[in-house]
Amino acid sequence: MAIVHFPLRLVGSRMLAPTVRHLAFARDDGQPLDFIPGQFVQVHFNYPDGTATKRSYSLATMHDHALGPGETVEIAVSYVAGGAATALFEALDEGQQIQASGPYGRFCLMAGDSNRRYLLIGTGTGVTPYRAMLPKLHELMETRGIEVVLLFGCRTPAELLYGEDFYAFAEGHPNFRFVPCFSRELPENPHPDVRKGYVQDVLAEFAPSAEGDIAYLCGNPNMVDACFEALKTAGLPVPHIRREKYVSSK
Repeated sequence: MAIVHFPLRLVGSRMLAPTVRHLAFARDDGQPLDFIPGQFVQVHFNYPDGTATKRSYSLATMHDHALGPGETVEIAVSYVAGGAATALFEALDEGQQIQASGPYGRFCLMAGDSNRRYLLIGTGTGVTPYRAMLPKLHELMETRGIEVVLLFGCRTPAELLYGEDFYAFAEGHPNFRFVPCFSRELPENPHPDVRKGYVQDVLAEFAPSAEGDIAYLCGNPNMVDACFEALKTAGLPVPHIRREKYVSSK
């Protein structure tokens, strides 16, 4: 099947953290983008020498299903010093276009799941797909009464990506716990669910269970590997541990 490329036009952006930018695009060919929360798009561009390359970005858009023409396509981009994609996005102004393809990926909530709880674990921009899943999680809480724990690892309060969205969702959903884990410094007057340390060390507090849990791991490969081993040790079957590693490239 041929990969369809489509233009995305920047309609808005803001810095989420000192080195992470949230970008909102409109698909510029009048077509919808039918995606499932957890999927990603690829952005296609050329290195300065003309060689074609691409980068993958999870969709951050909080939406239930198909994005109609004109609805925003949202991603979070980490800036890497000297990075080719970073140069592309830093130079991008509102109204300008980039080329993308997709959506791709199977890092999604599965229709056949019958678990009692989701453990969503992310570091850095690996938390992006969980933002996109919020409307679906709301629906699953209503229909199946599931619980959700979101463990999000970052170094400092300035790097708490989409924190306001997750806190607001937790406030409106008693079955959703947002647990930010800070490895370097805690916020002033921390919320009771704030933890000091790495997500892989905090995970045990939530007693992962083979009977009731399905886990999602997204972000730093070392975190993903450490949590994968911990969850296997806790008895979770491998199909109930769903992984997506984020490897940064120049």
